[in-house]
Parts: sequence; C-alpha cells; structure tokens
Amino acid sequence: MKKVYLALGSNLENPFNQVKTAIEELGKHPHLTVIRHSSLYLNPPLGKLDQPEFINAVLEAVTTLPAHDLLALSLLLEANHQRHRVEKNGPRTLDVDILLYGNEIIDTDSLQIPHPRLHERSFAVLPLAEIAPELVLPCGTSIQHLVKNFNPQSLIKLTMLGEKCE
Repeated sequence: MKKVYLALGSNLENPFNQVKTAIEELGKHPHLTVIRHSSLYLNPPLGKLDQPEFINAVLEAVTTLPAHDLLALSLLLEANHQRHRVEKNGPRTLDVDILLYGNEIIDTDSLQIPHPRLHERSFAVLPLAEIAPELVLPCGTSIQHLVKNFNPQSLIKLTMLGEKCE
C-alpha cells in the first residue's frame, strides 16, 4: 500500500460539485481508500487569468495501484467529467494531479512525482498542509517550509455547502 496525495480542481460546470463528486468517486475505487480530504477552497486562476475562479482540494489516500495506473485512473476520472484539454492552463471541468506517491521520486515522460510545480501552487500546498501538517516531501523539504511562501488569505475556504467561510 502506498500513501498518495492527489490535488483536485475545477472551474467549469459547477466546480464545487465536480470536486466533491470526484472525491466520492475516488472513494469507491476498489484499489484506493480515501483517508481524508482538505476543505474545498476558492482561488483565482494561475497563468491564463481570463477564466472563472477555481475550486480546489487535496485528498490523502492509500492505494495498491502502481503510480502509472494511478495516473491512468486520474485521467479516466477527468475524462468521465468531460475534461477536454484545449489549451494549457485553460478552464477545465476537472483536473486531478498526483502530488505525492509514497516517498517515491518518479521522472518519466508521462509522470513526474512529486508534482513538479507543487511548490509554486498555493492551491495545492495550503490544502496539503491542512490534512498533513507534519508531511516531509521526498526531497527532505517539509510542507510547513513551503507554506511560508504563501499568504493563507490567497485562498478562500468554503463550507460543505459551497459558501464562503466567514
């Protein structure tokens, strides 16, 4: 069994429900057990700015799937949510990224773990720190060290009804 962390995001077609449903669907997979997930967060887009805000979350799970099979599952889930890869950093119904796969470092043409831009993304680092505050990445960097690079107010935590927390 490998402990894995997945980032989920959406900014199209009811993004809050897209992310919640994806978490539920992952929880039903026979080779993956969801341990916990972060709050859902509202955040502005990166890169391509003329698109709707995103809803993001991170989940922790254990799996018997090899890393490339977990990637295939992530891509299948995106496809089932009608994800169309039209433009880089463009809007999407669902994005599922493997942030960490145990303590492994994987660098192939199709898969890089830890996620190569994890340290640049508040929408991944802050929710990851919420559910795994003691986490240390395979390179030896703590998640708390990465948290210091971001303003916690850059994300808006949502209630389970999709409303902004006051």
